[in-house]
Amino acid sequence: MSKEILEAVRGLAAEKNISSEKLMEALEDALLSAYKKTPGSAPYAKVEMDRETGDFIVWELKIPPELEEQLLVESATDSEPTVDPETGEMRDPPEPEIDLEKLKEYEDQIETEDVTPHDFGRIAAQTAKQVILQRIREAERDMMFEEYRDRVGELITGIVQQSDSRYTLVQLRERVEALLPKSEQVDGERYDHSQRIKAVIKDVSASTKGPSIIVSRRDPELIKSLFELEVPEVADGLVEITGVAREPGYRSKIAVVSHVDGVDPVGACVGPRGSRVRMVVSELRGEKIDIIPYNDEPARFVAKALSPARVREVLVDDRGKQATVIVPDDQLSLAIGREGQNARLAARLTGWRIDIRSETEFAAEEAEHGYEQEEAQGRCAAILSNGRRCPNAALPGSRYCGIDAHQALAGKDTDEVEATGGSTPEPDGEETVGSAPQAVAEEGSEAHPGELEQPVTIEAAPTDSA
Repeated sequence: MSKEILEAVRGLAAEKNISSEKLMEALEDALLSAYKKTPGSAPYAKVEMDRETGDFIVWELKIPPELEEQLLVESATDSEPTVDPETGEMRDPPEPEIDLEKLKEYEDQIETEDVTPHDFGRIAAQTAKQVILQRIREAERDMMFEEYRDRVGELITGIVQQSDSRYTLVQLRERVEALLPKSEQVDGERYDHSQRIKAVIKDVSASTKGPSIIVSRRDPELIKSLFELEVPEVADGLVEITGVAREPGYRSKIAVVSHVDGVDPVGACVGPRGSRVRMVVSELRGEKIDIIPYNDEPARFVAKALSPARVREVLVDDRGKQATVIVPDDQLSLAIGREGQNARLAARLTGWRIDIRSETEFAAEEAEHGYEQEEAQGRCAAILSNGRRCPNAALPGSRYCGIDAHQALAGKDTDEVEATGGSTPEPDGEETVGSAPQAVAEEGSEAHPGELEQPVTIEAAPTDSA
């Protein structure tokens, strides 16, 4: 029987990738517990199992009375009264027991005697089976926890097993299930039985029944992971998604930047005929996605983040991280979006507070109050031919931006560009935010002088952007 147990332990250890020594030690502990339940068992004993033959012996430990008293006193000092969780009353500490680990320090003072019961083979076989199965389950739970604990934020694919009003159970693989709670579900989405869904791992914790894995369909990391899956340039690091602003189920904005010359970040994410982004939109059940090219200049970035609305001008306050955006009157509602959604997502994406004004409203306020120098600190002081102030940032140590015609105003009595005479490279039909001119309109749309170029906006289907 001993050899059969030994072979079974070694076979299971190899199959389940568990240390055989760990199972043997657990088996020794289990046999000791079984021995203590037999009538007339010794108060102190230990079990030793031969690792080669599988034979085991129960040794009685004969502790001298003086040493026993000393060890009991040491064990009693570590115990304290506890509170009964059911009644709330104080309970006396249990009778002190001598730790077998402490006995190893006094082996030279302790005599041993073989007290192995005659019928202990049957008890050992039954105990061995229970202990080995239990330790295998524990080892498998530990292995699954170690496998998933470092995968937080990773995209996983699972099959819906059960769904109700509280949570949805998703099977990741055999004997591994994840929980999709109501708080991590997207409003309006249905999760039918046997349906395959994608989600990101939100949290992994250990429990008595195995690892507790929480997944999410609302996390912004889901969009990043889906683009990594569909866009090779993102997976290889050629294109980076620098930020994501999302209102799950309705609309998302992502900012992308290219780290390689010649690679268009927006075009790479859109794909041929929109095939790549269409796959992401399909997995998100029709959620609209705006792809915004990232820009280091806050004014340009804010203007592009308000897509699909056209922007006339952006005034930035670097100290307060606040941007005042002027849009045409017919673009005001589009820039704000339905219930403020477009402006809210743009603010989250850029990290700037955005104040949107129509041209008529801004012109009235400017005529009534004017703008002091402090309100536009760091802005070019040149006045363009259309009567508006240049929106570019002034160069360090200068009142004007890098345009030669504007720098030529230094030392003159006027800030108006047209008063310098001759043909100057004053922007006409274009307006700049930063240090370089921008295209005035999207391809195929009517050109509006002074408008900033717009990024690409991708939606699930042709719908009204709001």
